[in-house]
Amino acid sequence: MDPIQTVEVALYQVPLKKAVSDAKVLTGRQRPLAHVDLLTATIETVNGARGFGFSYSLRAGGSALLAHAKDLAGALVGEDPNDIGRLWEKLAWLGASVSRTGVSVQSIAAFDVALWDLKAKSADVSIGKLLGAYRESVPCYNTSGGYLNASTSEVLANVDRSLELGLGGIKLKVGQPELKKDIERVAAVRKHVGDDVPMMVDANQQWDVTTALRAGRMLDPFNLVWLEEPTNAYDYRGHAQLKAKLDTPIATGEMLSSVAECGELIRHDSVTFLQPDVPRVGGITPFLKIANSADLNRLKLAPHFVMEIHIHLGCAYPHEAWVEHIEWLEPAFNERLEIKGGQMFLPQRPGLGFSLSEEAARWRVA
Repeated sequence: MDPIQTVEVALYQVPLKKAVSDAKVLTGRQRPLAHVDLLTATIETVNGARGFGFSYSLRAGGSALLAHAKDLAGALVGEDPNDIGRLWEKLAWLGASVSRTGVSVQSIAAFDVALWDLKAKSADVSIGKLLGAYRESVPCYNTSGGYLNASTSEVLANVDRSLELGLGGIKLKVGQPELKKDIERVAAVRKHVGDDVPMMVDANQQWDVTTALRAGRMLDPFNLVWLEEPTNAYDYRGHAQLKAKLDTPIATGEMLSSVAECGELIRHDSVTFLQPDVPRVGGITPFLKIANSADLNRLKLAPHFVMEIHIHLGCAYPHEAWVEHIEWLEPAFNERLEIKGGQMFLPQRPGLGFSLSEEAARWRVA
């Protein structure tokens, strides 16, 4: 492949149709989420081949992602885009004095995804196929309809819409000040959908280990696929204790931003479902290292958010994998994922399979 000639980065604020709130909002730690900051990277080679990638942040941090990406972009010019691993290290070391986690790697993620997009396009296959797909589709579940700002009746209506769209599972937010309300909400949805529809709940780190254990025991009878982020994201030992004592499988990992941090979850036997996030850990390159460790320990995989990227990684994972359906970024792209019969299907388009829509231009902030 010819060397890289130009690199462009941009920031968009993609609005949500309605602001959403989880347990962190109810406790005053965060404000309702009204938009997603979308950092994009477009890499073009001398012969005109183009790769597109993106990263994101929620509530704050978008301007920091853009600033760091601008600092790094010029370092890719003249490089061989095939050398994705080496280029990831080059960019990481350039920003090593500020960090090799967080904003630093989340900026790198946009470039990394763009390089994988470019590589897969040159082979005329999807990224999932390039990585050696094990399957053409994975089970998917909806999260966006189960936030705590919605009443129980609204959640039930959202559940019906999700199932009509062909989604296979439903995830509910929990972690309200009164645990009794969480249990009533979960019970209402379970009764509404019956015993056969997969359900998950997500506490968004709301509880300490003692409260999480009490809540988990009350949730065990509902036959949940998993209990997500029951306690602090960095409490590897606490999650391990909950995994050992509860019938419901434990899932976490979305807030972690390095291979090493995700490795601690594996080392402590903290999870049944590992939930790394490609943009947050720095791109597809580090995600593959995490997935390899998870594979060796025969963990299940349920990557967080950005289904447009994670469908490729879910299909390329050897064991059970779920992809989270959150439609917030759909207006920014021209393409849509195929969903039917409870499954999300790997795009047949080359590369990532997504391009920015004309509507996205209205949301460009820098």
